[in-house]
Amino acid sequence: MLKIHTLALGNYQTNCYIVHEENAKTCVIIDPGYQAEDILRELQGLGLTLDAILLTHGHFDHVGAVKALVAETDCRVYLHPDELSLPEMFTAGPLFYTDTYSTALSLAGLSFRIMHTPGHTPGSVCLLCEKHIFSGDTLFAGSCGRTDLPGGDWTAIRKSLLKLRDLVGEFAVHPGHGEATTLAMERQYNPYMQ
Repeated sequence: MLKIHTLALGNYQTNCYIVHEENAKTCVIIDPGYQAEDILRELQGLGLTLDAILLTHGHFDHVGAVKALVAETDCRVYLHPDELSLPEMFTAGPLFYTDTYSTALSLAGLSFRIMHTPGHTPGSVCLLCEKHIFSGDTLFAGSCGRTDLPGGDWTAIRKSLLKLRDLVGEFAVHPGHGEATTLAMERQYNPYMQ
């Protein structure tokens, strides 16, 4: 059974997710935006070793703790290569990563499907694991990511949202900011998915 621990970190209250199988000793972290010391303390309290960091996109509020976590754990860091086109003023300097995404990943005993969902940024991805979607800043409860920053594209995010809407099955949605939701709720009530 999948276990998900959510830390809302920094001034932007970016959701950082620690994800692992029940009773596992290794985990992945999704979008560690800030406060590496708090994340490490949480890992220690949970008795988990960090296997990899998965980034939904490269904005500074989602990647700010990456280098400090890698320095402490020597973990892998996954990023979509299209994020390398983002201006460094929005990524807090050169983006740090060790690997680029393919369409699927197996890490820490977990299987992820990688869905490229451009629009908020060129290389935004949603990460699907079991019946959960980690949507970054593509999809929020009742809303979607902004497209007015460099690399943003309203037409692209609209297509990405419709691709998410048309997924077969029901999923819990864990966004980059704000409360969790479900794909069923967003299909019904989110105006950007109509």
